[in-house]
Amino acid sequence: MKKLSNIEKMLIASVAFTLLLLAVRIVVAQQLTYVFYIWNLFLATIPLLLSRRLLHQQALTIKSFFLLAGWLLFFPNAPYIITDIFHYESRPPLPMWFDLLLVINAAWCGIMLGLVSLLQVEQFLAKHLNPFWVNGCITGSLLLCGYGIYIGRFLRFNSWDIITNPVALFTTSVHRVFNPFEYKSTWGFTLLFGISLCLFYYTIKAFNKYIGGKVNS
Repeated sequence: MKKLSNIEKMLIASVAFTLLLLAVRIVVAQQLTYVFYIWNLFLATIPLLLSRRLLHQQALTIKSFFLLAGWLLFFPNAPYIITDIFHYESRPPLPMWFDLLLVINAAWCGIMLGLVSLLQVEQFLAKHLNPFWVNGCITGSLLLCGYGIYIGRFLRFNSWDIITNPVALFTTSVHRVFNPFEYKSTWGFTLLFGISLCLFYYTIKAFNKYIGGKVNS
């Protein structure tokens, strides 16, 4: 715990609180509703674990490239949790406000786990690339994240499908790239969600500069 940054400690507290709400719901309702948050939050922590390892790399080596590739592959799993709001509805015996609190906290965890990992990736890239390329990588990652969330939520692909089901993933993506007007929903979601993530990310950076602190301290 002493090696964790303050923001990482707060993320652990946020995830723990979300899991506590989930545990209370399971005990009181005697139902496994929303139990998928356990798995989704686990997947959402993977990008942060990879970005933390990346910060220990002193150069652009083969290992750092693998860490970056792994991070980019799992990065959409964090903000993906936002889309779990689709499951929100009245589910007695608990009141709707309790489930709303659970869903909001889970979404917050997903957003922050993803964006903090991105801050750490940017910190690493800034040591080796000029600002223009760093900003390009960050913006491109957020737009790719929007596409990753779309194919995860609506096409039901997973991060590991790039290994277990690469042909289907590749052909599906290529077909959408070369026939964009047939898949307006795909690219509309990707673009708008990507823009939203960009606004989240650069707002956090602006706020960090405004208070004169360091997010990763």
